[in-house]
Amino acid sequence: MALYYWPWELVSAAQTTKENPKPTPVLKSLWSLRASLCLAALAVVLRPTNVLIWATIVFFTLTRISLQGSSPLTISTVFVLIREAILCGSLILVISIASDRLYFGFWTFPAYNFLNFNLSKSLAVFYGRNPWHYYILQGLPLICTTSLPFAIMALYKSSAFASSTSQSNTLKTLAYTVFTTIGALSLISHKEVRFIYPLLPALSILSAPVAASFFTFQPDATTNNPRPRPQIRNKHYLLAALGVNVFLAGYLSFFHQTAPLNVLTYLRHEYERIHPDSVQLAQTSRFSVGPGKDEELFALFLMPCHSTPWRSHLVYPGLRAYALTCEPPLHTEPNTPERENYRDEADRFYDNPIPFLTSELFGPEKPLAVPRYIVGFDGIEPWLQDFVKTPEAQALGLTQVRPVWKGFNGLFNEDWRRSGKMIVWDTVIYDNAPPAKES
Repeated sequence: MALYYWPWELVSAAQTTKENPKPTPVLKSLWSLRASLCLAALAVVLRPTNVLIWATIVFFTLTRISLQGSSPLTISTVFVLIREAILCGSLILVISIASDRLYFGFWTFPAYNFLNFNLSKSLAVFYGRNPWHYYILQGLPLICTTSLPFAIMALYKSSAFASSTSQSNTLKTLAYTVFTTIGALSLISHKEVRFIYPLLPALSILSAPVAASFFTFQPDATTNNPRPRPQIRNKHYLLAALGVNVFLAGYLSFFHQTAPLNVLTYLRHEYERIHPDSVQLAQTSRFSVGPGKDEELFALFLMPCHSTPWRSHLVYPGLRAYALTCEPPLHTEPNTPERENYRDEADRFYDNPIPFLTSELFGPEKPLAVPRYIVGFDGIEPWLQDFVKTPEAQALGLTQVRPVWKGFNGLFNEDWRRSGKMIVWDTVIYDNAPPAKES
């Protein structure tokens, strides 16, 4: 929306008249500019790396490097831009700081914490490193899908598909934002596709003229039809592109990795079945009712971190659950042996599962209660069967586990730890157990 309200006439060529050789004013609506600046400031506050997009747009608006025509900017226009940017930016910043103060109860600035965590302490790499070409070879294809050829063509020569100088300069500016953002983010070791999602509107605008010229053509005007409508061409490619997008949307929405949500629905319904009194109390109480000391551990998630959104779905206060953590090494300095050798809880489980369960998770230093259900992917089932045979497990009363729910999780997964079905195992030490689930 910020791009929509931005006064793109600022990058167009200056327009003059014989009576007045000075450029005509280009800022037609201050409210449109203010809306754009407020939305841009909000985007930067929510994710500081969005400043790359807007810094690029402002830079080429002021310098007009490689843009066609003379600048329509005047000293008064530049003054208005600076004034409105300061006012709108300050307004959003004050609202953000006040909101965080009300929510957290103390003064904090998340944007600073974001930069400190990712850049100063370099803790983002703890969640993965990627090659410099990740966004080029993987990021752009994932967010563009079938529009990728058109996006590449537009980035290569955006002005070739423009119908006017103003449109050409606008497309060039958007192309520069893509180059700048991807170039800057490629210098950071930790990369994720979602980091370049803010470029999707710019890429869509860039791709549109190229796609339109490929899939349509303008028939010659005739006496009976002086203004003919564009006609569709390359229908086979168009149908193929639409088919690919429909297939991807359907598969990713209804089949790929659906188990993380379905398993939470199952667990929530099981809790409602087994503990109806706790559910009724939570629904009628005006205050939060936390779990008591003697409440059972309802679910233990033995899987990589963030595999399920369990905290947002298992909403009953009396429902106790535990998941393997992946807390970053805040106590270590960058490029130290402690940082390089640090292994979080999930890593330690997959490195050596049986000793981790016997000595750490259910060990004397962390006496975790035996859960009613264990949730994981089917790759850990042999480890669970070996674990229940250990003296430590039998001392806890855990002698067997049996599957009571299985969920399809897609045809493939890039993480071997998340491959296969998601399974819920009953530890068979509590009453009201559901029937076993056959393979």
